[in-house]
Amino acid sequence: MEPLLEELQLIECSLLPTEVFLFLEHCNGWAEALQSYASFGYSDSVEQLDLPLPSFHIGSKNCNVWFEVTLPLSTSEKQHQNLVSVKGENISRDQQENWQRIIKERLRDIGDSEYPIYQLFTSHLLPMLHEELDGKASDTLLAQGEVVSERSSSSILSNTIYHALFTSHHLVSPTKRRNLQQWSLSLSVSGFAKVGYPGVIYVEGTQENIEEFVDNVKAMQWLALRLRFMEPVLKEGGSGYDALGRPHWKEFQKVGDVMEEMRRIGREKFVLEIGIGSAGTFKG
Repeated sequence: MEPLLEELQLIECSLLPTEVFLFLEHCNGWAEALQSYASFGYSDSVEQLDLPLPSFHIGSKNCNVWFEVTLPLSTSEKQHQNLVSVKGENISRDQQENWQRIIKERLRDIGDSEYPIYQLFTSHLLPMLHEELDGKASDTLLAQGEVVSERSSSSILSNTIYHALFTSHHLVSPTKRRNLQQWSLSLSVSGFAKVGYPGVIYVEGTQENIEEFVDNVKAMQWLALRLRFMEPVLKEGGSGYDALGRPHWKEFQKVGDVMEEMRRIGREKFVLEIGIGSAGTFKG
């Protein structure tokens, strides 16, 4: 029962103001259990409530597509795939089938994760809903002849982009992982955390926001936390994340996944320089 509550809390804490997370009517007991868990931590008494499997509605307020999810006791990929259904107003069968295909593919990519549904929505489905809404909004603005002023564009683009990298003995705590996710959203920064042993945190965004993120991380209790660097991103440093768009935050379980992600965004040299990727270790 506790893993279910952990994943539900991660999902709830990661939502943007325009995103919706509601338990279905027959699962109102889960809303109370989750509130109690958030306030007081886990209690064995929740096992005695005889709750059904948690089912909830999740989506964006302004989108005609949403999802209904039932979290299973097992973490089987096939079970998760079958328990995430696509709902909507005035959507075609092709649209519905396309979303189901996306769900299947993303769950396959996520693989053996501790919190697969949390990752499915925060890293994939919800960002895709926002991209769809942003595309429609852009089309409307263009049709109306509205454009962003050149001065505003120059001001946004002039913000210096920074990035930072932490390593630690480990990163296991659900509280720390939730905090990292929340800070990435509230500060509009992008990056990832490699959980387990060792812990790795990489983040990219505007200078002011990166400095605040770094201060927040340092304020928590860690074993052997080291800030490897915090510096401006050089133009020749690779494409990186889209720091001006919706923040992207990921979690990885393996050092190899860190290497693949840093290679994807053109930042591989920064982890190689400190020894990450060499037999799964890093230099102290």
